Amino acid sequence: MAFGGFNSEGHSAPLADINMVPLIDVMLVLLIVFMITAPLLTHAVKIDLPAAASQASNEKPETITLAIDGAGKMFWNDQPIADGELATRLSTAAAASVQPELHLRADRETRYQKLAEVMSAAKTAGIQKIGFVTVPER
Repeated sequence: MAFGGFNSEGHSAPLADINMVPLIDVMLVLLIVFMITAPLLTHAVKIDLPAAASQASNEKPETITLAIDGAGKMFWNDQPIADGELATRLSTAAAASVQPELHLRADRETRYQKLAEVMSAAKTAGIQKIGFVTVPER
């Protein structure tokens, strides 16, 4: 490093060098601290955990297919039903021990109002799972 003298002949600009010695000292101290503390973080306490065993439920829920055509007629698993019969069938399905899944298939011309009524009746009956069946485009 160059220091300025008492000589007034050389008016030079201030020295703009970074002093690296303190930075290196800090890095070495941090390295030593991490080398000491790293093995302490991997220390684990040995405990005897209880073992639990369970079997997966193989009982598959029933699937109910409710189809609605363009005219608003409904089909419960491909069997035609009346409008008043829907609520009772949904109630008995919701009361089963394993609740079935309700799959709704609707024609393109089916009015949204009819779909909303069917979904509302299913919710009122207590059906938890409702899905929509569609045909993918080719």
